[in-house]
Amino acid sequence: MKQSLKAKRLAKHHRRLKGGNKLNLVALMDIFTILVFFLIVNQSEVRVLQSIEKVKLPVSVAEELPVENLMIAVIDNTILVQERAVWVVESEVKAGFDPSLLQENPDMVTAITTELEYQASRRPELTEIEQQKGRAVTIIGDASIPYVLLKQIMAACAQTGYRNMSLAVEQQAKTVAEG
Repeated sequence: MKQSLKAKRLAKHHRRLKGGNKLNLVALMDIFTILVFFLIVNQSEVRVLQSIEKVKLPVSVAEELPVENLMIAVIDNTILVQERAVWVVESEVKAGFDPSLLQENPDMVTAITTELEYQASRRPELTEIEQQKGRAVTIIGDASIPYVLLKQIMAACAQTGYRNMSLAVEQQAKTVAEG
């Protein structure tokens, strides 16, 4: 049977529409561009210091956000400066700190001082704030660090011009601290 012209035209029209819809990528790219700019402008001010799983930071109600400084970490009888081991105590005590760290240890102070002087020599020019306050350093350590050890590390920092010291702490909510 022969088809009429109208039937041929309708069949051709249906075949053309049967091909499927095309995705309009221009509108999609516009949306993603706006989303990227929105996320860049509205990024949060949360800063995370290097995460060390073995360290349980002391709790504090800290107001200031951490700044990226030179990092000194004290982990299980090891002292790291910028993730580089500068002092390791070989000990039979596997957990916790070695009791020998509780005495004055001039070798440890010398090792830390040498590394800090090297780090300072990598950037010899000081900003105006660094000339007033000293170079900045952040000390990360477990809440159970003996004060004598912390005092030795701080003395080595002060000796090499790193007088602007910060201690890494875990921020506690203000409502918990007040109660």
